[in-house]
Amino acid sequence: MTAIPHQKIDALIARVETIDAQLATPLDRETLVKLSRERSELEPVYEAASALRTAIGEREGLDPLLADPEMAELATDEAAALDSRIAELGEEVRFLLLPKDAADEKSAIVEIRAGTGGDEAALFAGNLFRMYQRYAELHRWKVEVLSENDGDAGGYKEIIANITGKGVFARLKFESGVHRVQRVPATEASGRIHTSAATVAVLPEAEDVDVDLKPEDIRIDTTRASSAGGQHANTTDSGIRLVHEPTGIIVTAVSRSQHQNRAQAMQMLRAKLFDLERQKAAEERAAERRGQVGSGDRSERIRTYNFPQGRVTDHRINLTLYKLDEVLAGEKLDEIVDALVTDHQASLLAAEVDA
Repeated sequence: MTAIPHQKIDALIARVETIDAQLATPLDRETLVKLSRERSELEPVYEAASALRTAIGEREGLDPLLADPEMAELATDEAAALDSRIAELGEEVRFLLLPKDAADEKSAIVEIRAGTGGDEAALFAGNLFRMYQRYAELHRWKVEVLSENDGDAGGYKEIIANITGKGVFARLKFESGVHRVQRVPATEASGRIHTSAATVAVLPEAEDVDVDLKPEDIRIDTTRASSAGGQHANTTDSGIRLVHEPTGIIVTAVSRSQHQNRAQAMQMLRAKLFDLERQKAAEERAAERRGQVGSGDRSERIRTYNFPQGRVTDHRINLTLYKLDEVLAGEKLDEIVDALVTDHQASLLAAEVDA
């Protein structure tokens, strides 16, 4: 059994106790929400850690009885039960203390593209999309197609969908990579098996961009509003010119109302900065996608779907299921996902031990 992380447990319990003390005092709404959310996130590991600490204390309390010849027999069974309990709680706490992926609770954008294999690859891309669509339905997630490019013989050359719901990215993130299919195409008269591929990229959905306009980043200039003459010909300065110095974006609003100009200029500046952030996010997403799916070549596969044998093999964990139809129907995909999640958690645990 690996060592129990007592220092982490002590720090976590101390943090929860500090939060509880703060929550018992008057707080502004923002601080209250922030601390309440943190307390809620820590609750599962806090309960397990507290139970572990109690079990360890009870076990230590048995040591004097075990050392007493007259009491040892009575205490042995209780000590064995506590040892087992401590081992179980220790594993649970280690698991709960593993680093969390901040994107796990997010919705996801799923991008599927036909790789090598021509029409057959496009048909397979269609199979994969329908698999994720049905899987989403089983989990009560919502699927919205953002863009699609139909294949010449059916399926998709490319399809991009937004899958929204709690924990979508945590369940689908291991789907990223090259999926390979082996089957006899409907147009193959000789019955020869063809191998094709499609790439899948699963990206966490970006949060709505909240444009934080810091006053120190904005230079405000006033300009003289022009007129055709008359009583407003010599009006005071009312035009507004905003310069967002970090980006160099300039917006100008000119009318007779300086208050209205300021509001309109801020609205335009926010819109321009929002668009800039969207472009930046799109570029980062494209770079992440390229890293996920490689070239789309058949040899770079994470999973193979073999139709003649009715099997699905995930090459990362050497898992084979003879449930091809059920997997493609989304019904048995969780068996693969669960195995991938477990393998990932085991890797994290091993890394913690090594550290």
